[in-house]
Amino acid sequence: QVQLVESGGGSVQAGDSLRLACAATGRASWTLDMGWFRQAPGKEREFVAAIGWSWSDGSTAYADSVKGRFFISRDIAKNTVYLQMNGLKPEDTAVYYCAAASRSSAARTKSDEFDYWGRGTQVAVSS
Repeated sequence: QVQLVESGGGSVQAGDSLRLACAATGRASWTLDMGWFRQAPGKEREFVAAIGWSWSDGSTAYADSVKGRFFISRDIAKNTVYLQMNGLKPEDTAVYYCAAASRSSAARTKSDEFDYWGRGTQVAVSS
């Protein structure tokens, strides 16, 4: 069983940066693909970014809405995945969820491709 705990959310101004962290326990990070999703009030959960180990088309994937502003990375020793969010916009306001699944050969970008979820951390961006 994999447990995921997010941290790093908060309230910021437009243009600011935040770094979210997701600590995984129960399995080593090298066995997992990891991802970030977000859900704004009244909207469906949406993909933000993901990181894998052996994806045929690269090791990271991003939603078009965050490409060039958000960056996903991982610290193997700490079993932690990070989401660096730069140039935040009010439309980035949402609860951000960390997700994990056993590593695969293809990029994971859909919520039903992930088996484990954290409880989420709130990010609020004011204009």
